[in-house]
Amino acid sequence: MGHIDSCIDTLRRLITAGDLNGLPLAEIAIKEYWAATPPRARKSGLLYIQQILHDRREAAGRPSRDFADTVDAYIERKLAT
Repeated sequence: MGHIDSCIDTLRRLITAGDLNGLPLAEIAIKEYWAATPPRARKSGLLYIQQILHDRREAAGRPSRDFADTVDAYIERKLAT
């Protein structure tokens, strides 16, 4: 499993749980992906992750959507760097 797949799997599990206490784990997953990915592929990978998470967001309950929105905002800040 590649770094992006590992990140996506972790984020999916955390979003499904919808527990805001899991936000540090989401940040760690994104930071690990970022550190393990060549610089030229980082942003496109984060955009891909966002797309996958957006596709699943609509089927989620309120706590999961709130968690997904927070993760999405974190990814947007990473993309701006």
